[in-house]
Amino acid sequence: MRVIVTGGTGYLGRPLIRRLTQRGHRVRALVRAGSEGKVPAGAEAVAVDLFSEAGYQSALDRGDTVVHLLGTPRPAPWKSRQFRSVDLPAATAAIAGAAAGGAGHFVYVSVAHPAPVMKSYIAVRLSCEDALRASGLAATVLRPWYVLGPGHWWPSVLIPAYRLMEAVPATRDQALRLGLVSHDEMLDALEWSVENPNKNGSRVLDVAGIRGIAAERQAVRLSQE
Repeated sequence: MRVIVTGGTGYLGRPLIRRLTQRGHRVRALVRAGSEGKVPAGAEAVAVDLFSEAGYQSALDRGDTVVHLLGTPRPAPWKSRQFRSVDLPAATAAIAGAAAGGAGHFVYVSVAHPAPVMKSYIAVRLSCEDALRASGLAATVLRPWYVLGPGHWWPSVLIPAYRLMEAVPATRDQALRLGLVSHDEMLDALEWSVENPNKNGSRVLDVAGIRGIAAERQAVRLSQE
């Protein structure tokens, strides 16, 4: 099995590719022309039209796993136009191309919902989830809210407020649903999704699911030290 990664030069894509190649996976990163040199060593970089179903279909073989990470960097409420012009068409093209090419498993990073903010971002991601379900592909959908990590630390100041909300019955569910996950937790969940492919339908990993998988993998690593 080969792993096809989009967004492989970004916040999650670069470290995920490094992890996968270190674990012996064959990785092909689909990038815009001119970005081939930004792909981590050990992966094959292929330039394609990332908004074309045919571009995706031509780059994969039957049975490949597709990890779709391409999207607007640093999402914010004022980027609604970019969500509709970049995230939506890129994801729907990737899904259609993967279905036509016979991909065995599609991994998609969506977003936790419902939420009081980021309405346009959520709407676009849910439209992509709908397209994924309609495609018939076996899929894993991850729904983080915010991924803390390099250059993305500012929400950590909210951690005390999260703890308070989790302790109050009226706000507990929302605080857990929209909880923060770390960069390493997200990478653990993505790595697990690749190595444990869903066989049919859509499997959803919410914030609790992402944290749980990361905790299990961390326990395994500690036991091997």
